[in-house]
Amino acid sequence: MTVTTPAGFTAAAVPAGLKSAPEGGPAPLDVALVVNEGPTHDSATVFTANRCKANPILWSQEVVKDGVVRAVVLNSGGANCYTGADGFQTTHAVAEQVGSALGIGAIDVVVCSTGLIGLANPRQNLLDAVDACAAGLSADGGADAATAIMTTDSVSKQVVIEGAGWSIGGMAKGAGMLAPQLATMLVVLTTDAVVPADELDTALRAATRVSFDRLDSDGCMSTNDTVTVMASGASGITPTPEDFTAALTQACTDLAMQLLKDAEGADHEIAITVLNAASEDDAVEAARSVARSNLFKAAVFGKDPNWGRVLASLGTTAAAFDPADLDVAMNGVWVCRNSTPAEDPALVDLSAREVTVTIDLKSGSERATVWTNDLTHAYVHENSAYSS
Repeated sequence: MTVTTPAGFTAAAVPAGLKSAPEGGPAPLDVALVVNEGPTHDSATVFTANRCKANPILWSQEVVKDGVVRAVVLNSGGANCYTGADGFQTTHAVAEQVGSALGIGAIDVVVCSTGLIGLANPRQNLLDAVDACAAGLSADGGADAATAIMTTDSVSKQVVIEGAGWSIGGMAKGAGMLAPQLATMLVVLTTDAVVPADELDTALRAATRVSFDRLDSDGCMSTNDTVTVMASGASGITPTPEDFTAALTQACTDLAMQLLKDAEGADHEIAITVLNAASEDDAVEAARSVARSNLFKAAVFGKDPNWGRVLASLGTTAAAFDPADLDVAMNGVWVCRNSTPAEDPALVDLSAREVTVTIDLKSGSERATVWTNDLTHAYVHENSAYSS
């Protein structure tokens, strides 16, 4: 159930000393390598929209331009972001080491890093880890690879979607700083279907648009986000673009929900759905305004169905609606009708982990859902101590 489930892929992971070992425990896995053994090497990648990009992004943006990726190497422990020219040289050296170990060109190697910004990863540790990974590649290495990329994650995230004689596998990391684009995460997706690079790109952008791009845990955008899909063609089967896009969207959505459930210190997962918007963009903007309201998120943490904070958030957007004619439901209870009090908020039970918010803008026929979580004491504590 991971990136090596589709035929044509191998993976491995090793400890490189980038992450601190628990007292008395073994060194944790922190470098992973996922390799497309072919026969085809089509690929597509999307990156963070943050203008402040980490060195691995700057390198990988050039790698993916021709639609060919043969391997992805990932490390946790240090983001290699704002580490100067030496940091970029480390990224380049790692790609070269992967290329040398596998007998491929470095320009076909995507490099991903995650961890603390401003932390320089020890280059020799990474180079040694690459050699160890290359020596240990196997079709059973996917689970270890998913573990190696974890930072503040409490569990690894993996998925497999089965098609008609072909499949998609995936792994992801991310537990905080989740906001588009794409959410703070590294994701590797694999498929043994025959899918040309241009079709992969179209499918990936369609899939991330309604999954990772709609995950907004805390409004903070990362410098390192990378989502790469590789197609080995090993099944020999060519699915229709529609079937492949649907399966890839299912895989991305599954991983996005796993990221949401593991959001740092969260007590509630909140799905905010906007109905009857004038456009899909309006629906997304309106839902995201609520997802980013610390007041609303704190209210959910306190199990307070404070719908007034929903309306206040909507008022900050440019979405088309009549401020005097809005409806809001929380967990199916329509606490607000026509922008006035309706059903008793005491009927809203917020004791369960999953919370739904439904907003009717009454301005059209479009809809969208954005996912977020509540703002808790544990979230503040974990992020206040992240670098100490």
